[in-house]
Amino acid sequence: MEGELSKLEKQALARKERLKELKRKRNPDEHNGITENALPKPKFRSYKPEHDDLSKNKVPDAKPEDLTEEVKSQLESAKESIIIDNLDLSTLAPRKQDWDMKRDLAKELEILERRTQKAVAELIREELKKRQNLGDVASLDMPGSKLVIS
Repeated sequence: MEGELSKLEKQALARKERLKELKRKRNPDEHNGITENALPKPKFRSYKPEHDDLSKNKVPDAKPEDLTEEVKSQLESAKESIIIDNLDLSTLAPRKQDWDMKRDLAKELEILERRTQKAVAELIREELKKRQNLGDVASLDMPGSKLVIS
């Protein structure tokens, strides 16, 4: 059993070495002169380190940019008056959120409205055929019951 373990251990060590070699070939700059256990250096952005050795890793403070020219140009452009006569108030009026859906479905709704009217008329005709008496039509409480029968 020890022979198998040692054989497996040898294979594992050989595999580790091959993987390390592949990593070195893939990234040669990173592995030259750098130990594999090297830690990244901290960057001090928001505070000043107390130890002098760490102060060289401090990121320099950011300097605010000069925005005076940009502000002046914005103020000058604000002084120019807008000609209101050329504006169309209908384009400025807010629209309902579903206006495009209603516009797109208008034709289909017209077709459905016609089909609905035909179906209602057909139901009325069937009811009239059942009753066979025009006197009963006046007592009928259906909408559109006063239609002229052709």
